[in-house]
Amino acid sequence: MNLWEIEDSLYDSGFQTLCGIDEAGRGPLAGPVCAAACILPRDLEIPGLNDSKQLSAKKREALYAEITERALAWAVCMVDEKRIDEINILQATFEAMRGALGGLSVRPDFCLVDGNRDPKLGIPTQTVVKGDARCATVAAASILAKVSRDRLMTELDAVYPEYGFAIHKGYGTKAHYAALDRYGLCPIHRRSFLKRYVQP
Repeated sequence: MNLWEIEDSLYDSGFQTLCGIDEAGRGPLAGPVCAAACILPRDLEIPGLNDSKQLSAKKREALYAEITERALAWAVCMVDEKRIDEINILQATFEAMRGALGGLSVRPDFCLVDGNRDPKLGIPTQTVVKGDARCATVAAASILAKVSRDRLMTELDAVYPEYGFAIHKGYGTKAHYAALDRYGLCPIHRRSFLKRYVQP
């Protein structure tokens, strides 16, 4: 699959600076949701670039280093679990996407966003289902978001070692639920995702 096909059609229609946006961490029970925005040079070839979920952690780290070195601009924004509980995960994801876009040192004139929901970025936007496997810029953003969030969850594992965050990154694994049954909630758990553990 040509990862530049959608971007090339936008370039050909007159847009000059395209940004890909994706998120990581909508589903976990703990920690922030993370969004990344990335602007790549047109037709940049990065061997192995793909949806972050299809890559090993080692490959993602290697691609993260290459993307951050070669991108024209990139930014990451995290919205924490308290904010997620306040406004819900969808709105928190949109907030993270807008934050990532606002953090770019270059202003794009068009954004490609993974998924089918428009985050209302204030500039022309196209949502692309499975965009992280179809668009180079979105694939790059997916890797930046995933690696950034995984690194943070590994750091938080040292603060809350009983939960195993370094292994499951906050997702609802059997081991994670077993730790919740034993220890209850810690400060980074999303209360709105774990209502049965919240003390009345």
